[in-house]
Amino acid sequence: MTQPISMARQIAQTAIAFEEQRLGRKPTSVTVVLGGDTLVITMHGVLSRAEMTLAATPAGSSKLQEFHQNLFQLSSDPLRQEIKRITGLEICEDAKNKVAAAVQVFSVGTVVQVFLLAGRLPADSWDGT
Repeated sequence: MTQPISMARQIAQTAIAFEEQRLGRKPTSVTVVLGGDTLVITMHGVLSRAEMTLAATPAGSSKLQEFHQNLFQLSSDPLRQEIKRITGLEICEDAKNKVAAAVQVFSVGTVVQVFLLAGRLPADSWDGT
């Protein structure tokens, strides 16, 4: 009998597909961690060589961060909907109806996405046991 795919693995697979569709390239690896009501997706190897070169300077890094944050806010709805489908939990919004999610870009090619969930998951549902 096969064991069901864990929520973490489902979200990782979704994040990989999302990045490939959005940017035309897959991360080299993805880690998904849940801490209380905070979901963190860390993707390695996401940035292009040109982006990593741009990120090597403080001004370039700032521009790259701003670009990826804007891109994320404008295009992450399908990813958020899949996270909701997988977890059964909404992603929180603030008083201005902005989604409580953020992205951080690092010059080594790593991108971290953070989502605040509207609730907590039982541990056994997260790891597939």
